Amino acid sequence: MEIMQCEKQAFAVIGKEGSTDDGAGFIERLWNEANGHFTEVEALAKKDSTGCLAGIWGAMSDMARSNQPWEENFTKGLYLAGVECELEQEAPEGWTKWVIPAYKYLYVKCSENDVFQQMLDYLYQHNILLAGAVHDFVCPKTGENYMFFPVNRL
Repeated sequence: MEIMQCEKQAFAVIGKEGSTDDGAGFIERLWNEANGHFTEVEALAKKDSTGCLAGIWGAMSDMARSNQPWEENFTKGLYLAGVECELEQEAPEGWTKWVIPAYKYLYVKCSENDVFQQMLDYLYQHNILLAGAVHDFVCPKTGENYMFFPVNRL
């Protein structure tokens, strides 16, 4: 597992929101709904200089929407399946906008089944605390999946 790092300024994600209270499979249902209605937010999506989407995010937060990690040993929280947008964009009806603060992240490619636990173990072993909620990221250019672990708020 290769651990990389980056700094990312605050950004917005507009997507479909749900919570662990919605039961098993809720994340998959959110992605199905977001993908099925993507045309409603496509024009709001941030794009790079080549016109490619900047990012597809599975943003997470605690139940209080304070950008903190999921509660109760990472079993209770909110999830937003969506697309990266400029901060000033507003979410259309039926969609939700979250602003993700600026952080320094450690991130890893999801090439193994237990990446989340491996990273939690790594952070613990190196005395590194999470500074916020962990996020899923899909790179639109490659289709690769990553997990972003915020370790310092900027």
